Order: sequence, then C-alpha cells, then structure tokens
Amino acid sequence: MAQPREATTTRTFVDNYCANYKHLFPEVRSFEFFKWLHVGLVSDIDRKSLPAIAKYLGLNNQALLHFVTESPWQINELRNQRLSIIRQVLQRRSFTLIIDDTGDKKKGKTTDYVDKQYIGNLGKFENGIVSVNAYAFLDGLIFPLTFKVFRPLKRLKPGDTFKTKPQLIAEIIEELQAGGFTFDLVLADTVYGECDTLINILNQSQLNFIVAIRSNVGFWLAPSQKIRYTSWKKFHRIFSNGKTEQSYIREIIFGSRRELRYWQITNNREQSAENFTMFLMSNLPKFINSAVDNPYGLITWLEYGCKHSKNYIGWSDFRITNYEQIERWWEIVSSVYCMLSMQFHIFQQKSNQAIHNQNTELIA
Repeated sequence: MAQPREATTTRTFVDNYCANYKHLFPEVRSFEFFKWLHVGLVSDIDRKSLPAIAKYLGLNNQALLHFVTESPWQINELRNQRLSIIRQVLQRRSFTLIIDDTGDKKKGKTTDYVDKQYIGNLGKFENGIVSVNAYAFLDGLIFPLTFKVFRPLKRLKPGDTFKTKPQLIAEIIEELQAGGFTFDLVLADTVYGECDTLINILNQSQLNFIVAIRSNVGFWLAPSQKIRYTSWKKFHRIFSNGKTEQSYIREIIFGSRRELRYWQITNNREQSAENFTMFLMSNLPKFINSAVDNPYGLITWLEYGCKHSKNYIGWSDFRITNYEQIERWWEIVSSVYCMLSMQFHIFQQKSNQAIHNQNTELIA
C-alpha cells in the first residue's frame, strides 16, 4: 500500500508551527493549503484576499477558496488546538485579558450580519460587521484567544438568538475560565451604549478591570456633592515601538470616592488642539499606576496592538458572504496571529537565555 506523500515545505517557522495542526487535516493537500495561507497572510502584499494570495504564491484561486469554504476540516478542532498551544506557552500563569470590539465596514447587505451599526474602528455608525474578540496579554506578548460575531436583531437568521455585546463578553469569559485560563485583570473599550451592563458583568465575574469610557458618561450627584479632581501625576506613556512620552493622570471623584474609580489621562494639561484625553473606569482598589505600570499603553493595545495587527494579517479582507465560511477565515487569521506571537515568544526566550549565559560567564 502506497504511503501518502509528505506535504511540501514552505518557510521553516511556518512549517514548524503548522506541524501542530497536521493531524486535523484528512488530506495532505488541505494541510499544504493551510500552510500556504499562513505564508500569504504574513506576506507584504497590500490586500490579503484569497485572489491576491493565490496570485502571490502561484496557487489556484479556486482550490484555495475551496480549502477555506468547503474542505472538511473542523473549525472547533482548529481553535482547540490553537488554545492548547497558547496554554502551553502561558504555563497556567495568570494574564491580562483584553476584550476588543472590532468592526469592519462592508458594503451592501449580502454578507451575513452586516448592518448599519456602531463601528469602533471608525468611531461612528456605518454599514459593517462586528465581532467581540479576546486576547491574552503577558510578558509584552499578545495571544488571540477567541471571537464571537455580533448578530444585529434585524439580520438574525433562522435558529439565531439575539445577544448583546456584553452578553457575548460574558460567554467568552465563562468559556475561557472553563477552558483553564486564568486572568487577573480585564481591559476593555466601552461597548457603545452598554457601559453599565458591561460593568455589571465584570463585577458579577469578580474580575478586576480597567475600561475606557467616553467623556459624556453621566453620573447622578446629590445637591450637596461636588466633582473633585486629584493633582496631576506624571507618568511615561509607552508606545508599542518602545518610545515614551510624558503624560499625566489624575482621579476624578464624583461626590465621595466609591468602589468604581474614574481616571483621566492626557498628554497636555492645557487645552489645545493637540491635546489627547482618555477617561478610564476601574474597580482597582488603589492608585491605578500602582496596580498597572502603564495603563495608557495597555488600553492603547486595543486600538493599535490588536486591531492593527489583525487587519495587517487580513482579518477584514475576506470576499465571502456566508458567516460559517467567514468564521473559518477568521480562525485561520487567528492561527497566523498566534504563530507570530509564538515567534516573538521563542525570540524572547532565546534573548533571555543569552543574557543569562552572559551573566553566568561574568560571574564565573
């Protein structure tokens, strides 16, 4: 009986990472397409659509499309394997959970769950598709955990159940905890119009959190109560490229200090056109900078670390309309994101080992 041929090689780091998934593909050809998609999605082409990737790699576009939409691999098996890899890297350590509400503008209404809704990437209502995503942040690295699409009430399909974004977040938290993940802090951007519900869910889960809120969030105060501000304190705002900028943080106290505390962060205490201001809500029991080294930097990962990286890989470049197929595309993109995080993790380990060896030699 002839032995099945081995899959063709691609890039070493891609082959090494994808080998973890080989057993999930019944056909060697499917496994090869899985690997080639990882190569294409980390390439320098402007758009990561299937036709563009097929052209760049010299593959048949229809065969690549068939792999994404019809090939008999199971998305849950792929996701479970990816989460298993992440659990091995985390080694049961507690991490910061980042919740990201991602929206992508899409034309027309032929794509499942596309509707006119709030698109956080644009900061306004537009026609598009929205998902709620979760990431693990530890040791300066981000690992993609899971995602759930938001199904607008007007676009529900037979068998669908309407769930708000906070409800999707609650499901994600419950599933991650059941899957053995432990997180000691949750970072989230405001879910449009549902801030109170999100806070209640995080409190019910007994989780520490920092949530970015909009400046127009209102509070009821008794006639005798006033709004107070603590003195500005300097801190260094750290960007993803390692650069720093001096910024300021102060607490806003509505009447008397309560369990929920409110913070204002700015890069300029004077009102000016260049002034950047962010408002945070947290249940951390002490000064926010004492609990989190760089609260601004962590919150900024929501916009620049997660969303930009994911879009670079091709999250929104799908040209398919059926959500079951879109979900398969998003899972492959999440796998590529995980692969890149693994590469940084390996590089980090090698660098730490080199420093350790150098220090050992100096001591000797």
